[in-house]
Amino acid sequence: MASKESADNNPGLHTSLDEATKGYFLQQTMLRVKDPKVSLDFYSRIMGMSLLKRLDFPEMKFSLYFLGYEDTSSAPSDPVERTSWTFGQKAVLELTHNWGTESDPEFKGYHNGNSDPRGFGHIGVTVDDVHKACERFESLGVEFVKKPRDGKIMDVAFIKDPDGYWIEIFDTRTIAKSTADAAV
Repeated sequence: MASKESADNNPGLHTSLDEATKGYFLQQTMLRVKDPKVSLDFYSRIMGMSLLKRLDFPEMKFSLYFLGYEDTSSAPSDPVERTSWTFGQKAVLELTHNWGTESDPEFKGYHNGNSDPRGFGHIGVTVDDVHKACERFESLGVEFVKKPRDGKIMDVAFIKDPDGYWIEIFDTRTIAKSTADAAV
């Protein structure tokens, strides 16, 4: 019997990948943010990410903040080389700030993709222990969409960032148990 991941069970899936794509990897996901001060605080203090690189585009009035779980002590000090280093990291979060949104009383925020019309859903972060992480998030006043003991899929949580984007929280020990029936 073929596995769930086989091409037989996934029409359209190609298993003989084009050699030209050999060095490709998922580098970033971009989220638009209203206020970088608030978002940087959340992603660094609460989520434990480091700022890998900041790029400012004054002529277009926006800034990009690249965050991740990389050790920045190995990052080059030269700003151009650091940009190249940043774009060589995997699974980076890019926060895009369009200048002025933080102080615009008419700005209503961005669509998080989880209400109609649905689209983008969430990012996911692996933690050491989902229950301990969620206790910490709760003590820090983080808003929950779903706590680890709620719903049909246990030991998985969803929290919201300051702009309302969802972040799935799980650990590798319990996610396999929680999704075991769906895996076979």
